[in-house]
Amino acid sequence: MNTEINEFMEALKARTPGESEFHQAVEEVVETVWDVYNANPRYKKAKILERMVEPERVIMFRVPWVNDQGDVEINRGYRVEFNSAIGPYKGGLRFHPSVNLSILKFLGFEQTFKNSLTTLPMGGGKGGSDFNAKGRSDNEIMRFCQSFMTELSRHIGPNTDVPAGDIGVGGREIGYLFGQYKRLRNEFTGVLTGKGTNWGGSLIRPEATGYGAVYFVQHMLHEMNQEIKGKTFSVSGFGNVAWGCIKKINELGGKVVTISGPDGYIYDKEGITGEKVDYMLELRATNNDIVSPYAEEFGAEFHAGKKPWECKVDVALPCACENELNEEDAKKLLANDVMMVAEVSNMGCTAEAAFLLTDKTTFAPGKAVNAGGVAVSGLEMSQNSMRYSWREEEVDERLKIIMKDIHDTCVRYGRKGDKVNYIQGANVGGFVKVADSMMDQGYV
Repeated sequence: MNTEINEFMEALKARTPGESEFHQAVEEVVETVWDVYNANPRYKKAKILERMVEPERVIMFRVPWVNDQGDVEINRGYRVEFNSAIGPYKGGLRFHPSVNLSILKFLGFEQTFKNSLTTLPMGGGKGGSDFNAKGRSDNEIMRFCQSFMTELSRHIGPNTDVPAGDIGVGGREIGYLFGQYKRLRNEFTGVLTGKGTNWGGSLIRPEATGYGAVYFVQHMLHEMNQEIKGKTFSVSGFGNVAWGCIKKINELGGKVVTISGPDGYIYDKEGITGEKVDYMLELRATNNDIVSPYAEEFGAEFHAGKKPWECKVDVALPCACENELNEEDAKKLLANDVMMVAEVSNMGCTAEAAFLLTDKTTFAPGKAVNAGGVAVSGLEMSQNSMRYSWREEEVDERLKIIMKDIHDTCVRYGRKGDKVNYIQGANVGGFVKVADSMMDQGYV
C-alpha cells in the first residue's frame, strides 16, 4: 500500500473506530481506483473519494415489540443511506444478530458500486436490525416488522429509498413490512422490492442473484474459451442464492456437488439435481440452519464443522456470507487446481484470499457477480412505475443483458494483457460513473 493510500485509510479508521468490515471494503476499492483518482485533478479537488466513503445519512432507531408471552423486547434498527448520486437509495434489509453499523456501512458502500455497474438508476443503501427470527412465531415476526417499519417509513419512499430483502428478510417479512407501510402512508407504491408476484413483485426475483451470478460466470468462462457444460462446482450456503445458482448451473449443463450450513457441508458426487434442489428450500424453511438432514435423505457425504473449499472442483462459488472463504481455504482450492472463484456473497472472501486468488487464478468480486439480485429489484421498480408486469422470459432476458454489460465493464477497466483483473474492473467501472455523477451535482 502506498503512502497516500495508507494515510487515507488511517484517517478513515480514526474517524470510524472498530468498523473493520467497512474498512476492509473501502481499502479494496481505494487501492484499485487510486491511480484513476490521482489522474483526474477534478476528482481530487472535489474530494470525491473522501465524500464517497461518508454515508449521506445514517439512521439508527429502537424497535420495541411484544412477544407471544406478552413481554416487551427491544431491538436496534438501522438504515444507512450511502449515496444517491445516480438514483434513489437501493439495498436490502438484513435481520440477523450479527447486524451492526460496520456491517451495514460495508454493505451500503459496496451496494453503491454494484448498483452503478447494473447501469440502472439506483443509488446505494443498506439497513436492518439485530433481530433474530430463529424460534419466533409468525405473529412475533409480524409484530417486529410492523414496529420496525413504523420508524423506517419516515425515511423511505419510491423516489427516495427503496429497501429489499437480505439475510433474514424473505417474502414473508417483505409482506409484513409493506403492509405496515401501506397502512401508515395510505398509498400503494413500489417502496419495497421482493414483493409477492400477486401484489407488485417481479417474476424470477427469488432466483435472480443466483441466476445472474451464473450468467456472469458463463461470460468469465467464455473469456477463457470455456463453457459451463461439463464443469463441476462447489457452492456454499443453501438459501435462495445457492438455490438460484444450482438451478441455472444444472440448466446449463454443469454439476454442483456441495452445499453448506453452519453445521458443515454436504458432498454429493452425483450432483445436486431434481428433487434435491427443492429439498434445499424445505431445509431453509425449517429455520434450523443445518444441512445434515440432506445427507440422511439422499445418502450423500456430510462433513461436520468443515467448509466445502477442500473439494476438488473447477469453479467455486461462495454464496453464504461475508469473509466465509479465507486464505487457507484459497490455498486448498489452488492446490486442487481450481479454474475460477466467483464471490456470490457480498465480500465472500477475506482480503488475503481475494489477493491470492486474483494472483494465481481467475477471481471476480461480489459487487459484479451478485448484481443480478439488485438488477431484478431495479426491474421490479420499473414495472411498478409502469403499473405493468413483464413475463418471466422478458425479465430473464433483461437480466442476461445486464450481466453481460457488467462483465464487459469489468473487462474494459480490468484487462491486463491476456488476463482480466475483475476486482479492478468492477471497482473502477463502478467508481467512474458515481464520481462523474457527483461532480455534475456539486458539493452535496
